[in-house]
Amino acid sequence: MQTARPAPTRRGQERREQILASAARLVASHGFHAVGVSEIGAAAGVSGAALYRHFSNKSEILVALLDRVVDHLLEGAAAASEGDDPAAVLSTLIAAHVDFAIKEKAILAVYAQEAHNLPAVDRTRLRRKQRCYVDIWSGVYRLVHPASSEKAARAVVEAVFGMLNSVPNISPDVGDGMIRRELGRLARAALLQGADPV
Repeated sequence: MQTARPAPTRRGQERREQILASAARLVASHGFHAVGVSEIGAAAGVSGAALYRHFSNKSEILVALLDRVVDHLLEGAAAASEGDDPAAVLSTLIAAHVDFAIKEKAILAVYAQEAHNLPAVDRTRLRRKQRCYVDIWSGVYRLVHPASSEKAARAVVEAVFGMLNSVPNISPDVGDGMIRRELGRLARAALLQGADPV
């Protein structure tokens, strides 16, 4: 579980983000257990002592990484869901998630590979936040498809997430532009089929 710390300065927040970005790249490439705290610090350009001012241990870095993923998605989804046109809202949610998946491939890879290494309390907390994210999407989906049950809506939404979150597994020679276009097209087909055009 994350330890309470004083609010970071702007420079401290930037350094923290450097550490998290370096950790995401290293863990995505080599796995959580193969990467040491000293390697993360070196990749971020900070000493061990400086790193420990931000994180008590490697597990805390992993928790912060995965928290950041879910929080970012939740904030974006909550803002997008305030629109009046459910089909347009779904299109906005899709575009935001695709954009996030492309920009944050390393963190998505870490999430898929390493979520089981989280302490149980953090894993449970993250699952609750993930469920909130699913509920936002499935609620909008049901406005577009009123005949859908809550369970069916969740199943469709979670299947789409599985596809969108597969970006780290797509061959890098495909290119981000094509990934963005094709994943967006497939997700819209799955979620908006039968809806009025956006």
